[in-house]
Amino acid sequence: MITTQALKERWDAFKEENPKSRIRDAAKQLGVSEADLLATQLGETVQRLEGDFRELLKEVSTLGYVMALTRNDNIVHERKGVYENVSFNGQVGLALGPDIDLRLFMSRWHFGFAVDENGRKSLQFFDQDGTAVHKIYLTDKSDVAAYETLVQKYLADDQSEAIVTLPYPEKEAELDSEAVDIQAFQNGWLAMQDTHEFFGLLRKHKLDREQGIRIAPVGYAEQISVDQFKRIFETVAQRDLPIMIFASNPGCIQIHTGLVKKLVSMGPWYNVLDPEFNMHLREDQINTIWVTRKPTKDGIVTGLDLFDKEGNNIALIFGKRKPGIPEMQEWQDVVNEVIAA
Repeated sequence: MITTQALKERWDAFKEENPKSRIRDAAKQLGVSEADLLATQLGETVQRLEGDFRELLKEVSTLGYVMALTRNDNIVHERKGVYENVSFNGQVGLALGPDIDLRLFMSRWHFGFAVDENGRKSLQFFDQDGTAVHKIYLTDKSDVAAYETLVQKYLADDQSEAIVTLPYPEKEAELDSEAVDIQAFQNGWLAMQDTHEFFGLLRKHKLDREQGIRIAPVGYAEQISVDQFKRIFETVAQRDLPIMIFASNPGCIQIHTGLVKKLVSMGPWYNVLDPEFNMHLREDQINTIWVTRKPTKDGIVTGLDLFDKEGNNIALIFGKRKPGIPEMQEWQDVVNEVIAA
C-alpha cells in the first residue's frame, strides 16, 4: 500500500506536468481517491473535520453567500446563494432555500475537510470510498470569520492520521428483462399520482432507472440526441423559461431552479456560465437521453433523463414546477417542438 508521503510526491510530480488538471481527474489517473490526495496536504492547506456533519450543515448559513458544488463523474453543478432551512429526519436532510436547494443522504458523508487552496477556502465532504459528495466554497461576499469559527468548532483532534477509504461493492447486474413483469410495471407507471412514486415503482420491480424508462408504456418515454438536448437548452434560454436541473451522487442531490442564459461548448464540456449558476456537462460521456412523461394528479410531468455508458444517471431536467401546480405548457411545447423538428 502506498504511503502518504509517496503519494504526496507522486501528486506533486503530476501537478508539475499537468498544472490545469482537476484533483478528481488527477486522483483517477493516479489510481487513488480524491480524499486520499487531499489527505496528503493535512497540516498544510487541509484540516480534517469531525463530528456530526448534520449539525455542521445547520450552521453553514452563518457563512452567508457561498457556492455549493455537487457533482458526479459527468456533471458539475455549482449554485451560489445562502444555505437556508436546513433540517434532518434521521440521516436524510434538506436545504430548502430559493438558491441552495439540496437533498442530503448523510450515511454517505464519511470524511470532511477544510481546504485553503491559494486563499480559496472551502468545506469538502467525501464518501467512504473517497469520492466527493458535496463542497461549499466561500465567495467574496462570504463571512470569513464565521468560516474560521465553524472550522475550529469541528476540527479533528488528530490532524496527522492518514485516512482509510473503503470501496463500495460493484453495481449489481441488470435484472433479465424476461424476469420483469412489464405489464405490471407499465400499469404502475400509468397509475402514478406523483413523480416521486417512480422510485418506489423501480424498487418494487427491482429495476434501475434507465431499465425502467426503456420499458415505459408506449408514448411515455422516447430517446433524443445530444443535439436535440442542446436545442432544448438553447430554446429555453431564448424564451426565458425557468427550468430545474438536478445533479446527484449517492450522498447529495443539488437542484437549480431558474433560467439558463449563457450556454458555451468548450471541448467535451457543455456549459451554463451564468452569474449564480454554472453547469459543466461532459457531453461526450452521455450515452442516452430520454424524454419521459409521468402522470401526476396535476397532469403530465415532462422530464429529460441523461445516462452514461454504465447506466448511471448523469442529470435530470424539468420545467420549473411545484407540487399542486400543473407543468408549464411552454416547457412541454419546447420539448415537443424539438422532437418534431
